[in-house]
Amino acid sequence: MQNNSLSKMELNGNYSKEKKRIVFIFILFLFFFLIVLFKAFYIQVFNNDKLIEYSKKQTLRYYKVYPNRGNIYDRNGNPLAINTQTYSIFAIPKYFEDKNQTLEKFSKIVPKYKLWKLKKKLKNRDRYTWIARKIVLKDDQVEAIKKLRGLYIEAVPKRFYPNKELLAQTLGFVGLDNVGLSGVEYIFDKELRGEEKIVKYLRDAKGRPIKIEVEKDKKSSQDVNLSIDKDLQAISEKALREAVNFYKAEKGGVGVIDPQTGEILAIANYPSFDPNNFRKSKAKDRKLSFISDPFEPGSVSKIFTVASALEFKIAKSDTNYYCERGQLKIGNHIINEAEASKKNEWLSVSEIIEYSSNIGTTKIAFDLTFPRLKKTLLDFNFGQKTGIEIPGESRGIFDADENVSPLKLSNISFGQGIATTGLQVLAAYAAIANGGIYYQPTLLKTDSPKKGIRVLSHETSEELVKMLVGAVENGTGKNAKIPYFKIAGKTSTAQKPTKEGGYKGYIPGFVGFPVGSNKHFVVYVYIDGPQGRDYYGNTVAAPVFKKIAEYILYKEKDLHQLSIRPENISKGNMDLVKIKESSTRFYSRGEVPNFIGLDKVSTARLAQKLKLKINEQGIGVVTGQNPLPKTKLNNDTVVNLIYSPPNYE
Repeated sequence: MQNNSLSKMELNGNYSKEKKRIVFIFILFLFFFLIVLFKAFYIQVFNNDKLIEYSKKQTLRYYKVYPNRGNIYDRNGNPLAINTQTYSIFAIPKYFEDKNQTLEKFSKIVPKYKLWKLKKKLKNRDRYTWIARKIVLKDDQVEAIKKLRGLYIEAVPKRFYPNKELLAQTLGFVGLDNVGLSGVEYIFDKELRGEEKIVKYLRDAKGRPIKIEVEKDKKSSQDVNLSIDKDLQAISEKALREAVNFYKAEKGGVGVIDPQTGEILAIANYPSFDPNNFRKSKAKDRKLSFISDPFEPGSVSKIFTVASALEFKIAKSDTNYYCERGQLKIGNHIINEAEASKKNEWLSVSEIIEYSSNIGTTKIAFDLTFPRLKKTLLDFNFGQKTGIEIPGESRGIFDADENVSPLKLSNISFGQGIATTGLQVLAAYAAIANGGIYYQPTLLKTDSPKKGIRVLSHETSEELVKMLVGAVENGTGKNAKIPYFKIAGKTSTAQKPTKEGGYKGYIPGFVGFPVGSNKHFVVYVYIDGPQGRDYYGNTVAAPVFKKIAEYILYKEKDLHQLSIRPENISKGNMDLVKIKESSTRFYSRGEVPNFIGLDKVSTARLAQKLKLKINEQGIGVVTGQNPLPKTKLNNDTVVNLIYSPPNYE
């Protein structure tokens, strides 16, 4: 019995050990199974994207293809930025049959790539390496390169600017990958590039494509049509460049705007650069500082102080102010006239603009007060960006305080203590020229301009134009006069502030426009830092305005001086300007001649020849006379002549 009991116990013990062994092995297998299960779960769920991407790299390739970049044209369809065909070449050295022989052949096909430089570039390289980017090749060179194993060539369009420096700062430039980096190229990069197409292909074990797929229905690139007139741009840049070089100035800026639409017809700074080789230029020359670098505008801003006074009924054009004989003390400071020799006493508001009186403008501002002046300046968009389509525009510097000290108010009234960009001044004067409506400046040609904002009454605008005409005819802007046309304009000779807080150097400027002409434009030009004794707006900047304005006004009409026809000039040569009467004059002694259509020089010649007494009123050409032509003359006859600007159809 005892032996049986021991056997049963042994059997039970062995069974228990086997059971434990089985359970242990089961748990062990279960543990490894769970590890495998967890790993599979991790791979398929958490690491799924990474593995799929790895799989694609093994068998799938893709690259982006952009359509040819859109062209940029001026308002008349002249190309400003286009594409040319170039080629980029890359090497995969591990596919070379004979590295040295291949590179030697390539250097013979394209001689400017020296063999030793190629070897240095590909030293210890066996993967994708660029050999050349965007180079111009002939067809036979392309075919020869295609035969070299290990070298690969692809056609790549390259941006080309056919006019070189012309409008360079506005157009900007693109990088090697044809992405716009500045200017219009940057602002309209999305439109000019279009949408990319993704080209996908499967490859076999040797890397050969076996199936290719191309995305379809992508948006193509678009052309951009600017408001710029290429010929006017060229004339403006030439006139600006000549002035900057002649006066040995640091730089200069010019802008031309259509006041009826806000379209920019020309805009530039000098020095400039060639966007085809922008890496060789200085960063400061690539910037369009006409919109990005504010400066104290000086006397061109006096018209806005007067505009505010007229709008708020504080003064009229004939309101008189005592101008303190050239010196006005404000606190511990003395306000002087720009020309120390001027000892003005009583001046009307019109004469204050005509003679550009700092003291007269200050007294107008004191009557006006700063809150009113501030509102007018803000209405003209000073202290705010205009919204033009170029990156880097500055809002300028304008005090946002509710009120300012008398000295600062005085400074602001005549263009100190406030900083504006050239574009802000140009757009503000355009509002005066068109009857009081402010249009946002734009670089895009448009058939339906945006709605403008009225900033002045029509009556105020007309008064301001008359004052600006007086400033050219009788005041500080005489060098801007253009024969047969009435010009409104304003000079400035702004001082340049220094980092130390004082002033050193000048920025002479002139802004103006024709009155009564069918051609609508406003030109603003400034020359920064002229050297020598000539630094006034009338002597430095006004002649630049005159060259540009004459080009626009005379572009389609060959104007000859209206005068008595000399005997040695054929009749056909005098038939170029059509007005109410022919420029040729036939007269009889003893009768009043016909003066209609003659300018002041011509009437003086004729009156001197006939020994006539004349009385003249107005400017331009004769539009009325008394007594009438062919009236009998006597010794006491005085001929009254009325002049008006000519109207060219």
